[in-house]
Amino acid sequence: MAADATDASSKTLSVAEQLEQLNAARKLVLDNIAYYDRIVKGVLPIIGPTAALELRRWGAEFLAESLATPVLTMRDKENITVAVLDTLRRLIEGAGEDVIVLKACVAAAASAYPIALRWIDALLVDATLNCLSILIRTRPATSNRILNAVLNFNPLKLANSPMTPKTRVLVQSLVKTTRIFLTNLLKRDPHNPMSGRIQQYLERLMRSRTEIFDEAGRKRALADHTAAAYGDAKRQKLEGGVAQVSIPPLGPGPHTLAAVFALTSNLGLQGFDATQLPANLAARISVSALATLDEQVLNFAVAGVRDRLASLYGAGPAAAAGEPSVINAATAPLGVEEEDDDYEPDLTLAEDTEQILNKLDNAPPEEVIEPAADAAAALALGPFKLPPPPALDPDTAASLSQAAASRVFGPVSALKDGGAVRKSKAGINRLAASSYDHESWMTLITRLATRSTAGLDDVSSSIKQEDAGSALDRPRVSLGDTIREMLYTYILEDWRRRIEIAVAWLCEEWYNDQLTKRSGSNAPLHYEKWTLRLVDGFLSYITTQDKVLTRFLAEIPELSKALLGKLKGLCADPTTVQLALTSLLYLVMMRPPVREIALDTVADIWSEYEDARPLAAKYLAKWRPGFIESQTRGAQGDAAPANNVAIAA
Repeated sequence: MAADATDASSKTLSVAEQLEQLNAARKLVLDNIAYYDRIVKGVLPIIGPTAALELRRWGAEFLAESLATPVLTMRDKENITVAVLDTLRRLIEGAGEDVIVLKACVAAAASAYPIALRWIDALLVDATLNCLSILIRTRPATSNRILNAVLNFNPLKLANSPMTPKTRVLVQSLVKTTRIFLTNLLKRDPHNPMSGRIQQYLERLMRSRTEIFDEAGRKRALADHTAAAYGDAKRQKLEGGVAQVSIPPLGPGPHTLAAVFALTSNLGLQGFDATQLPANLAARISVSALATLDEQVLNFAVAGVRDRLASLYGAGPAAAAGEPSVINAATAPLGVEEEDDDYEPDLTLAEDTEQILNKLDNAPPEEVIEPAADAAAALALGPFKLPPPPALDPDTAASLSQAAASRVFGPVSALKDGGAVRKSKAGINRLAASSYDHESWMTLITRLATRSTAGLDDVSSSIKQEDAGSALDRPRVSLGDTIREMLYTYILEDWRRRIEIAVAWLCEEWYNDQLTKRSGSNAPLHYEKWTLRLVDGFLSYITTQDKVLTRFLAEIPELSKALLGKLKGLCADPTTVQLALTSLLYLVMMRPPVREIALDTVADIWSEYEDARPLAAKYLAKWRPGFIESQTRGAQGDAAPANNVAIAA
């Protein structure tokens, strides 16, 4: 009845109205997947083979979309597939059917095939694989999709089921067809990006095939070892016995450790020097030999070496007992027999008492031998002292300092510069070098330059220089000065990006100078010297767009008249006049302690450079009113007496 009502309503509506209703139904199922089953079964009478072409096209595309959607469960797709199979068959078998309808029906049938037919026909799969090579050659755009599908296909899936003769033939046919297809692809295009995956797939496929089919073709193992003694010995499957390795006994005489462990009787192998082999080759040979060596053979060889060592250990005391003792010439008695002694006491005249007394009177006094207090103290060693180091001349010390400073700058190029990454500032709680990055290492370098030799450069005027021509009187370059020179060169290599390093360095120099002044020592001050050198280096490459100069002058801790006087050189170039005066104006506005020095510099620029007068006059009129008028009146007053003198002349 519902189908008749649908047919009746479709006959009363036009094609456009029906398409509008169908699109509304499609939108409904996209919003709620629960309506898929009812909507699909409801539109089947409308999109049949006798419907209009527009309705058939819409229906075929809707069926393909419904069967391919991933939002439906397998059970829902099974219900839809059973309902749409007859409609799909009639649309495909229709004579003169539209190409778009056929294409959508084929896509729907491809989605319905694994749902309706859950089995593999080897003949169809073989035929499909044989056609894929032609399809890849004629349609290269589809090659990646085809290869991915084949690489995800497992022809050995049937081997999990009970292996019947038919299943065995089917599996072998699928494996062979797949292997031939992929091998031909590799031969045709060996540089294909997917050749690595194809090679791995083929190796895995052949290894799995060997494990499945070769295992089935092997002889069965003996089920019960106890029954083997009563069965036929010819049918027993005997495992390979241990290879009979003969270990020859050691001959007489001393033996080296290599001879003890040499288990072969081949003289050529015994004379081979294994130390000539490279270490990696020897390791590879040892690992391969141990991996393939039978455990029983290894145990047999270890037992043989153990027996050899035991026999040598047991033969040691016996040999020592059998050998004659070694005679010590210092302690052995003389080989003189009493019978051969020619001693005749009667021939020796005895000394009388007077001679003995005279000899004792002429003898030197005997020294009193004091017994040693302690035998251990008599044998104790004296205090050990290292020899003094060789003298280090100033030239060698300077070269070593230069090498040490160069090594300090070694890691700078390897560390990543974090200048482009914005990090939160910790303010006064920030640690100087809390991590091993570029910023922390540069902080370490600046402090090595300023603080490593602090207090060691004190020049005492009380020490008289007696030898003015000695090598020690020559100017010495300390480690700190060497690091300063390298740091100066490093900053000037890319001074626009490394301006923060320059400011941090000068802050450390200023702090070190303040500590030196407070201590009252005569150590040289470095802040003014290196600030002027850095500014001279900047001004050599400055351009109109370089606002970095203003930032540098605003952030360094102290400004002097000599330092600001360097900016007057920029006014010689008309293109950099505005940069110099703008930097001075910023100091006047933002740094009140140096306001007067900056205004004096602007006044000097107004007096010395004609091109800079308009802009300098504008700033002076605001911050030092009356200066220009006083200078103008003074110039006119100086000019009037000069004119009077000229007229009188």
